[in-house]
Amino acid sequence: MRIKEFSAVLGKKNADFALFYSSDSIKINPNVFYFSGYKGLGALVMPAKKIPFLVVPDMEIERAKKSMIKKVYSMEKKKFFESVYKVIKKNKLRAKNIAIDNNNFTLTSYKHFKKQFKNIKTKDINLDCLKLREIKTEKEIQILKKSCNYADKIIQKAINNFKDFKTESEASSFLDYETKKNGLELSFSPIVASGSNGSMPHYEPSNVKIKKGFCVVDFGVKCKGYCSDITRTIYVGSPSKKEKEMYNLLLSIQKNTINQIKNNKKCSELYDYASKILGKYKDNFIHGLGHGVGVEIHELPNLTLNSKDRIRNNMVFTIEPGIYFPKRFGIRIEDTVLFKNKPIILTKTSKDLLII
Repeated sequence: MRIKEFSAVLGKKNADFALFYSSDSIKINPNVFYFSGYKGLGALVMPAKKIPFLVVPDMEIERAKKSMIKKVYSMEKKKFFESVYKVIKKNKLRAKNIAIDNNNFTLTSYKHFKKQFKNIKTKDINLDCLKLREIKTEKEIQILKKSCNYADKIIQKAINNFKDFKTESEASSFLDYETKKNGLELSFSPIVASGSNGSMPHYEPSNVKIKKGFCVVDFGVKCKGYCSDITRTIYVGSPSKKEKEMYNLLLSIQKNTINQIKNNKKCSELYDYASKILGKYKDNFIHGLGHGVGVEIHELPNLTLNSKDRIRNNMVFTIEPGIYFPKRFGIRIEDTVLFKNKPIILTKTSKDLLII
């Protein structure tokens, strides 16, 4: 994706090339995937003025050749950066200023890297990559729509079967199973937080009986490497009039905030808007209003109090106001939204309070 634009970024930074790597087959460097479509072990070298190439272990050669990068080199066993260095020399690349992503470069790897690449200067390219990934291409938007469609179908199936689940972990496992059955990956570990557990935004489901009251279900899948994110709060049992009013208040705030989204609008202003109309529940809103979504579940823009980001065309992000009462309950409603001259909600599961 966007290799030409990235080359221009390297030119402005006066970098000879960018070096990204994935040394873990579980946690793939998002920038390696973004620029190449490759999900295995190895390194991606992106020269400022030449064709990019991959350096991968022999066992990954066939997979690497199916990626968007057609120039693939074999890596010597157990000699990661030494192999990468040799291929760079073979390609006659100047190696004085090298752009690296500090956020995805471990300290141990950096030591091995510096043993091979001596007397060089490194330039952090992390923010440049995030900014580039912030605006989605048409191809990315179509994949993100599919990802959200899958998330909708699976969460709806879970909600329809919710009476059959005895524990939070059972409900969470159902979401996991349905994701894998569809040949997808999870964007993150599903959250099923019932009763008092719902007061923790990042609660991890456990093998405990589903409690009566509000139950927060936060879920997302990865389709072709792109994430979706949706939260619905359901009610187990019989809600009181006040509980219904609180839920409907949050729902109206979520809908009204989405209606406030306009081109060039400050993300901090959207956060302020949602926070202010929460009124007496303002202090119970304990996290950001939303975040960008793409090859990672949390990307730019940040919709937080001190964010400097602004809404632009072809951004995809979440809007997820929530209110939390420690040791009592929590309510959160979240949609993934595309901005294309206007906000377009990509997650379409009903937000009316479902009582089970």
